[in-house]
Amino acid sequence: MAKIADLKVKSDDELQTQLADLKREQFNLRFQAATNQLEKPSRIREVRRSIAQIKTLQNERARAAQAQA
Repeated sequence: MAKIADLKVKSDDELQTQLADLKREQFNLRFQAATNQLEKPSRIREVRRSIAQIKTLQNERARAAQAQA
């Protein structure tokens, strides 16, 4: 799971790319869970929380940009 400090130094494009990768991984993990092939169930929680952290950071940046405008 990524630390929030590591995410803050990334650009918006990098965050968007990482978010897309995490969503793809989340889909694959859900598919594995449905077919009983999941090796590490705790990974689902880690991915979900990482997605939430990225979305929160993107929302904070958008609000800061809107406040400056």
